[in-house]
Amino acid sequence: MASVSDQPSNIERAFLLDAVAKGVRADGRGPTDLRALRIACGPTHGLAEVQLGQTRVLARVTCAVARPLPDRPTEGLVQVSAELAGLAIPPSPQTTAVEVEEMAVVSRMVDRVIRQSRAVDTEALCIVAGQKVWSLRLDLRILDHAGNLVDAAMVAATAALRHFRRPDVTVDGTDAVIHDPRDRNPVPLSIHHSPVCVSFAFLGHQPAAAASAGQEVVLLVDPSRIEEQIMVSRYTVTLNPHREVCALSKAGGAALPLALIQRCNQIALVKADEINEKIQEALKSQQQ
Repeated sequence: MASVSDQPSNIERAFLLDAVAKGVRADGRGPTDLRALRIACGPTHGLAEVQLGQTRVLARVTCAVARPLPDRPTEGLVQVSAELAGLAIPPSPQTTAVEVEEMAVVSRMVDRVIRQSRAVDTEALCIVAGQKVWSLRLDLRILDHAGNLVDAAMVAATAALRHFRRPDVTVDGTDAVIHDPRDRNPVPLSIHHSPVCVSFAFLGHQPAAAASAGQEVVLLVDPSRIEEQIMVSRYTVTLNPHREVCALSKAGGAALPLALIQRCNQIALVKADEINEKIQEALKSQQQ
């Protein structure tokens, strides 16, 4: 998601392209290195803050009782929204347009991954079929935007969902009693799996043209904001701890050859394992 504001100059663009062609990135990472990932859960259930390099995302999960959809009377609801904090990116005349575009991309991607991969067991959110279900709301707030919002937001969303606890319920026929968390311990969500995203940026030549000409394609994992601004294409792989592909997403007009996609998928398998280990460590740390 390249921003239209604060674009790098031609000199900066040429310097970055020359550096990455030699295997050097502006922040000192190697081409396939992730930035430092820090995850903090709590203090309240369903709250998680993720810092990926200088990108920071806060995720919060809440719930309320609602009526189910007519065509899915035994399934609960999951809603995702994203917003950009006022000082998350440098202000400019185009900031509002950038905010709308990028937040729409983030919320759509996270929503699509959670829904289509059925990460959350929505049937377990049913209270009384056809009458009452739990409606989950996942709010993502971008505190600092230093690139790769999708990956950071997905980590925050997954951590918050796994950390969340809903009130316990006693059902008697069509009557339901929702217990105060102070009287009865709240209940964790039924999570089928924990999807995470791994994004790649392609710089320099168009990947398909470079491959056909025998040129090496510059591939970068976890692009920073300035790398996103000069990339020609983007590719995101979403995987769960079972190493199953949950979603694929490609942004940018550049075509990607099959061999390059396969290479990205292999790298993503390793990076997804690293990210899921970090999530697990953060959840265990909060429980202690």
